[in-house]
Amino acid sequence: MSTMSNVETVAKPKLPGFSRWARIMRSLTFYVPVIILALLILTAIFAPLLAPHDPVKVSLIDRRLPPSFIEGGSTEYYLGTDSLGRDILSRAIYGARISLSVALLVVGITAAFGTMLGITAGYMGGRIEAFLMRVTDISMAFPGLVLAMLLSVGIGPGFLTVVLALSLLGWAPYARLIRGETLRLRESDFVAQARISGASSLRIMRVHIFPNIINQLIIVMTMAIGATILAEAALSFLGIGIPPPTPSWGSMVSDGRNDLSKAWWISTFPGILIGLVVMSGNFFGDWLRDKLDPKLRQL
Repeated sequence: MSTMSNVETVAKPKLPGFSRWARIMRSLTFYVPVIILALLILTAIFAPLLAPHDPVKVSLIDRRLPPSFIEGGSTEYYLGTDSLGRDILSRAIYGARISLSVALLVVGITAAFGTMLGITAGYMGGRIEAFLMRVTDISMAFPGLVLAMLLSVGIGPGFLTVVLALSLLGWAPYARLIRGETLRLRESDFVAQARISGASSLRIMRVHIFPNIINQLIIVMTMAIGATILAEAALSFLGIGIPPPTPSWGSMVSDGRNDLSKAWWISTFPGILIGLVVMSGNFFGDWLRDKLDPKLRQL
């Protein structure tokens, strides 16, 4: 009887509690990133209404003021001021507009170009596929951030320069992914029927193949937003991205790196924002992958 009771005790895992926590964690990995990304979008759109101060206004009298919740802080500057007396909160709000604009433009350009090349290479095959894939391999062999730095230095820092620099090689992963999906779909029955019915190659790629790869494309685009924001912040941190005095999260982190011991808030708050947005994009991309492509679901 003792042995049987031990067996019964071992054979009763607390599955209901585990599944409840699993559901809670799945909900958090969706709602929290969605809320953060929605706040980012709303902040970028309504930045002039939300910012309490002019983000580029210099006030040397108020420089390095701590946040309002710290002793010595002023309620006029909720997150404090930087070394030039500029409001950290206002600059962070306007920095969200810069980061989101760069990310959307770069992701849109790279996704469109990479998808076009990937579908063409996967469906046409032969020498066209070989040529396009070799170009893709060469593009993926270059370190993208280093090339973006060289381009920014050569042309000069600026918004359009950052977009061009990050778009130059960002299309290659899309082309590689879409080409693989197109190879799989090219042998499908519905594509063969469309080919027999006399549909042109362009129509087959546009009407029959593209709608079947849109889910994978959306997943990759969503996860690329965070990586693009991080890349833009890195360029601005190095001083070759968005030029001053235009507020950018990367340049804000750079502005406070020499004052971490006495004015930690200058770099800390924009750094936290970068981390939150990047992680939110990744978590939301994982959630989309689970919903749109169940075969890739992680255990």
